[in-house]
Amino acid sequence: MKPARLIVLVTALGAAGLAAVIMMRSGEPAQVVVQTETAPSKSIDVLVASADLPIGQVLKPGDIRWQPWPADLAPTGALTRDAAPNATAELEGSLVRVPFVAGEPMRREKLVRADGAGFMSAILPSGMRALAISIDTRGATSAGGFILPGDRVDVLRIYRDEEASKAGGSDVQVAETLLSNVRVLAIGQNVQERQGERVVTGETATLELNPSQAELLALAQRQGQLSLALRSLADAKQVASRDDRSDGALTVIRAGVARAAPKAR
Repeated sequence: MKPARLIVLVTALGAAGLAAVIMMRSGEPAQVVVQTETAPSKSIDVLVASADLPIGQVLKPGDIRWQPWPADLAPTGALTRDAAPNATAELEGSLVRVPFVAGEPMRREKLVRADGAGFMSAILPSGMRALAISIDTRGATSAGGFILPGDRVDVLRIYRDEEASKAGGSDVQVAETLLSNVRVLAIGQNVQERQGERVVTGETATLELNPSQAELLALAQRQGQLSLALRSLADAKQVASRDDRSDGALTVIRAGVARAAPKAR
């Protein structure tokens, strides 16, 4: 075969092959990219704390609110609008027995009705006792009326020293710190300040005590006047002093000498 014809044949075969490839590619369907949209998660309204709620706070309308929450992530026991549409009204006036942080879902088991039976025992720690002492409504024996539930106080006892009074021929009054760093549970019948006012509204202060402290304080009320000294908020993390005296005697310190005060009759 002549070279010229061979070149023409090779060229024709190459062109035919190229045309076949082009036709095959043009026949392939275009790839379609399908974007799948994720279905939005169902949302429900959950009742949450609007702000931090400490122990003993009485719930007001602004303390709780409805907040959208993913239905599949709703905590067990949370109050939802579907299940409890009137929960905001029902919980108003309830007492916080376990602290809430802002945005935390509300749970009934962490609340107790402030006007119902057992509200004080609900906030009282295990093993502790609640004992009320008389205070002056004018604030003379309660730090000017600035003591509120949750504050820490020292309990002071003031009484007449019979022996010193007889020996000196004059009335001798003695003061001692009976208990230190004791938590106040309530003032009068109020477990929270009234309408935001920081004033004493009752004639009694209810204190959180261990059993021996309760016995000591009950006896001390019969033997003299009791006053409360307000402590700094920095003392809140300290452990309250626990007097383990159970023999009914009160120790009085005078001029560096310790002696037992007469027992109540």
